[in-house]
Amino acid sequence: MTLPLPASPDGADRAFQVDLRGLVDLLSHHLYSSPRVYLRELLQNAVDALTARRGLEPDAPDGAFGIRLFADGAVVRVEDDGVGLSEADVHTFLATIGRSSKRADGIAEQRGDFIGQFGIGLLSCFLVADEIHVLSRSARTPDAPAVEWRGHGDGRYSVRTLPASARPRPGTTVTLTPRSDTGEWTRPGQVHVLGRHFGSLLRHPVTFSDGTAGAPAVSVNPEPAPWARTYPTPGSRSRALAAYGEEVFGFVPLDTIELDLPAVGLKGIACVLPEAVPAGRRHGHRVHVKGMLLSEQADEILPEWAFFVRCVIDAESLRPTASRESLYEDDTLAAVRDALAERLREWIARAAASDPELLGRFLQAHHLAVKSLAVHDDEILRLLLPWLPFETTDGHTTLDEFARTHRTVLVTSSVEEFRQVAAIASAAGLGVVNGGYTYDRELVHRLPEIRPEASVADLDPATLTAHLDPVDRETELAASAYLDLARDALAVFDCDVALRTFHPASAPALLVDSREARHERTRSQLAREQEGGLWGDILGALRQEAPRAQLILNQLNPLVRTAVAIDEPELARTSAEALYGQAALLSRRPLRPAESSLINRSFLDLLAHALRKDS
Repeated sequence: MTLPLPASPDGADRAFQVDLRGLVDLLSHHLYSSPRVYLRELLQNAVDALTARRGLEPDAPDGAFGIRLFADGAVVRVEDDGVGLSEADVHTFLATIGRSSKRADGIAEQRGDFIGQFGIGLLSCFLVADEIHVLSRSARTPDAPAVEWRGHGDGRYSVRTLPASARPRPGTTVTLTPRSDTGEWTRPGQVHVLGRHFGSLLRHPVTFSDGTAGAPAVSVNPEPAPWARTYPTPGSRSRALAAYGEEVFGFVPLDTIELDLPAVGLKGIACVLPEAVPAGRRHGHRVHVKGMLLSEQADEILPEWAFFVRCVIDAESLRPTASRESLYEDDTLAAVRDALAERLREWIARAAASDPELLGRFLQAHHLAVKSLAVHDDEILRLLLPWLPFETTDGHTTLDEFARTHRTVLVTSSVEEFRQVAAIASAAGLGVVNGGYTYDRELVHRLPEIRPEASVADLDPATLTAHLDPVDRETELAASAYLDLARDALAVFDCDVALRTFHPASAPALLVDSREARHERTRSQLAREQEGGLWGDILGALRQEAPRAQLILNQLNPLVRTAVAIDEPELARTSAEALYGQAALLSRRPLRPAESSLINRSFLDLLAHALRKDS
């Protein structure tokens, strides 16, 4: 319903009209993630009212003020012993959308003590009900009367003043009559579950009752947060925190890290995941503000590299957004994120210094996360680089062990380059590390910072070929005709052919080619095709002299010795193409269409030759 306004003279200021149904629809689809938040909003308002009541009566004993939830299938009721509302408050705060009592004169300067500050929470009740009934009595004025407010989803509301006997004690009761289509959020069992979900860490006592005759009310938050309890021993504390982490997240933590930032009133735990997770996958964290659950998916509380933990925290000074489902990005949040990151670094440092067994299990699962941190953190680099596993020509090992065996550590720029050369480099006694994985090449190059005696260099194809033994002159002359035919057959790939001896003898050929060289040759080819045009000039200006690929045949391999002795030109060409295709497949790099075609053609030609020979 849109509220009508009287006509105004031209040029006069006008007030905005509000369609309450449209506003509620906007909230349900764009602000709140689910209708279930109605109970969180009611709990939040009750907690804020209790906070204000405590400000009026600071000497009241602990537990004197509480919150009571009730649901029997017909109504949902939330009652608190908070500060309450006067008739003037009701007109000001319940009838004006966006007006919050937390911004009222006299308490605006203390509004950091309150969870909500936006004045729209009560509207969330219209997600599950068409009518909201509020009965309140102010604690600010002795003998204050009770005030009744009824609001309707079509924009109407009414206010009545009632005798004090209508509500004997100060506080507020909000009663909802649920719509028939919202039973999944308002049934007694669901209200109890939602109460525990949102309010399990609230500092004020919260109880639930379903109206069953003789059944006592049950506590929603019977115990304080696990980190706020006392334990007989450090071991029992650790076990209790781990058990809480398992209850919340559903996995047994590898370890739990206590989080405590007194400056912002933050406490909680970080649970280390027991298994690896894909790089960059950011798990949601459970964030409570003043005990109220704010979000289960707050990934902004930790930096991106900390994807090996999931956190439960409760903070006093973090600001929620208007939906109360995420955190407001400000300087405080940035400072908290940095401080929590430092706590994780300290845990890693402690494990490295005093618990090698724990560190080993952690690195086995989360070495990629630690590598991403070590790239930018000199202290973590110094502590953990010797422990981190890398793929090398000696198998999976640590750089510390690898550098003891190989004074010069060579590192490839890609996974495919490593796979091309690994077996042959190992047989030649070269120490090569696969630098194609994320962070690995950069970290290997920083090895001399930890071990000054180690030398690190990028693997140059010339370095590898220099370790391959040349064949004797007689053998090379005998194979020259074959090598010429092979070079002609592979000229389309800008590939030279050479004959060497190397181990293992089971490897017939080695294709030495870098990704950068292939890209440069592709660019040169495009430049030639576009010669004379604008793109040809641009590509020509970028062109550099790229090293040719090299197919190195292994004279120690029986198949190669047979091939170089072939005297039929077509069969020799086909065998050279087949050796090139096999070497390209072993490199495990993506094949170009022309290479795939060559492999298929050479296979069929060799098969046809074999069949002709047999017949």
